[in-house]
Amino acid sequence: MRVVYMGTPFFAVNALKSIIDDGYNVVGCYTQPDKMQGRSSKLIASPVKECAAAHGIPVFQPEKIRLEENVEELRSLAPDIIIVAAFGQILPLSILEMPKYGCINIHASLLPRYRGAAPIEWSVINGEKETGVTTMFMAEGLDTGDIIEEAVTEIGAKETAEELRSRLAELGAELILSTMKAVISGDFKRTPQDDSKSNYAVRLSKEMGKADWSLPAVKIERLIRGLRPWPVVYSSLSGRGLKIYAADVVEDMSGEPGEIIEVGKKNFVVACGEGALRIRMVQPEGKKMMDAASFLNGNKLTVGMRFE
Repeated sequence: MRVVYMGTPFFAVNALKSIIDDGYNVVGCYTQPDKMQGRSSKLIASPVKECAAAHGIPVFQPEKIRLEENVEELRSLAPDIIIVAAFGQILPLSILEMPKYGCINIHASLLPRYRGAAPIEWSVINGEKETGVTTMFMAEGLDTGDIIEEAVTEIGAKETAEELRSRLAELGAELILSTMKAVISGDFKRTPQDDSKSNYAVRLSKEMGKADWSLPAVKIERLIRGLRPWPVVYSSLSGRGLKIYAADVVEDMSGEPGEIIEVGKKNFVVACGEGALRIRMVQPEGKKMMDAASFLNGNKLTVGMRFE
């Protein structure tokens, strides 16, 4: 059984390791090209590339996999099955029809809900109570293929997108082995997606992190959890940027949106459109993340100050 794996971020590493550890013959790994990162502009390899290299698996990093020469290079690997997890490129029909057992995608939502690039983050932002991982046969549309299997999990009341991603990666690593076994043996059921129940998890942008204090505290708190580790909710106080990493909703306090209405030794409270937020973890501009108590030790906050 010749397996080709396609993935890029940390979410895709667990499933790759699981497939390798289960004894499958992974003949090639496709991942996004190395990217410049940080002030040093150093080229950084993707987590999947690092994992594949550590296991001696050939790595391919085409800028555009749909180009004919890249399709033919993939064909030369003679894959029986292609497994995809957060690869970052759309596969053309010539690739989707290539392997005997098809191209199978590991998607971090319960399809048809949250198709698209950022299902984990939007599940948290929208206050969903549960989510999961879906394996499906890939089609030409965006996450529209027939469902093979799903695994469901609850979203914790204080769980961040980063924490949820780690759990879903583990869940996906288990599910893909079950799915591969079923597909290879022929003992599986294809379930078409109900398009009328679908929605799309659009790609995140840095601008999404700008705090709108006129929103209800409940919504801002979900944004704080959903936008970790990137782009992170941010605001400005006394002309300096402040990222907000953790906060608790306070329902029985109110004031003008963005106004500091309480300052304690360990935290401070900011009024929102409805309710307020008790700020617990922050990152001042140019500094590392710290708890609110440490921030208060070095910054004099008073009731009545306003976030901009």
